[in-house]
Amino acid sequence: MIQRIQTLYLLLAAVLMSLTLFLPLATIVSGADEIVVKAFSVDISSVGFDAPLPIYMGVLLSVATLLPLITIFLYKRRLAQIRLCVSEIVLLVGAAAFVALYCYRLCDILTDYLIFTLGFAALMPVVAIIPMVLAIRAIAKDEALVRSLDRIR
Repeated sequence: MIQRIQTLYLLLAAVLMSLTLFLPLATIVSGADEIVVKAFSVDISSVGFDAPLPIYMGVLLSVATLLPLITIFLYKRRLAQIRLCVSEIVLLVGAAAFVALYCYRLCDILTDYLIFTLGFAALMPVVAIIPMVLAIRAIAKDEALVRSLDRIR
């Protein structure tokens, strides 16, 4: 289980997505006011504004964090692992789109705020696609090896 390279790829994807959960996704600044967008909250300092809470975004990012960890423990079912990795890639694309849409909507509501900075964590769903693709390739290679050994018997 842990000695397989796809386990390391899946762990890397889970770590990248956990960074997304805990680091700020975006910062909107206007003068002394600062709004920090995180996965489950919007931290507003001295701004009289009710921002829509990103609860759904946090749940989506949490599922995208847990799915690679669940996939690791299905090491005996390689085809199920491949299917879960493909669904994780779709989930990561959806999470990246959701983060971008939420930040765009928040900036659209706050028209008087001038500086919008996308955080490092907002790019992690896109970066996490790379280890997921590598994991799919490694799992498929293992499946091909097992099938070739079954032919020899």
